Amino acid sequence: MAEPEFTATGVRIGRLLRSLTRAGEVRIKGGRLELLTSYGSEIDSAPLKDVRAGKAWFAPGDRALADVGGRRYLLKYGADHDAATALPRLGGSNGPSTTRRFVEAVRRARGRLS
Repeated sequence: MAEPEFTATGVRIGRLLRSLTRAGEVRIKGGRLELLTSYGSEIDSAPLKDVRAGKAWFAPGDRALADVGGRRYLLKYGADHDAATALPRLGGSNGPSTTRRFVEAVRRARGRLS
């Protein structure tokens, strides 16, 4: 079984103003993006050719927007951490943010599919 190209746990996944899970998982594996609940149930998934990803310019912190087959999701990485542990990540002192790694993984995987 192939290793996922990207995985993040403890992700708050929301749609518009509705929170779908507070500790979900985002995974890129086998040419697909999967959004999962903390119990492993699938919220949504789509082939990477149908996925767009970017940084949420309107929200502070480590947040990304994902358009998965026409449905938009707000992904807040590090949702299970308190504000004290998240502050150093805002400044970028701990290397690339999870949002940046997610966006780059989507772009890399889409490039391989084209």
